[in-house]
Amino acid sequence: MSEGKKVVFETEVYTYQIDYVGHVSNIVYIQWMEIGRLKLLDAIGLPIKKLEESGIAPVLVETNIKYKKSLYVEDKVTIEVWISELQNVSAIIQFRFYNGKGELVSTGWQKGLFVNREKMKIHRLSKEEREAFTKVLIQGN
Repeated sequence: MSEGKKVVFETEVYTYQIDYVGHVSNIVYIQWMEIGRLKLLDAIGLPIKKLEESGIAPVLVETNIKYKKSLYVEDKVTIEVWISELQNVSAIIQFRFYNGKGELVSTGWQKGLFVNREKMKIHRLSKEEREAFTKVLIQGN
């Protein structure tokens, strides 16, 4: 199996994302992770609308973030997203956040799974769904 590719996108820091200490609020990283997950699903051909139509919903069960440096108003942010572990019912999604100088400012990961929206029970990935996810699977990273 060939190695997948990271999904990479950019954003910038706005005044409303700053906390009382003067740098980006912790919650903003979680919002960027949400955007990253949606971009990842788009990149593999399973956009959220398609999942919804098929009766499947993505659900997060764990989030972890390590902050290394601060981001400030008007900073440019580059975000990398990929899957580092893919199981039959769950996946680990990795995130890296870089400032405009290319310095790593934060790392994070989330564990997610899919559920059947009607039954609210775990959905096992089909062969086709697993193959789609391998496009962004980089193990051991």
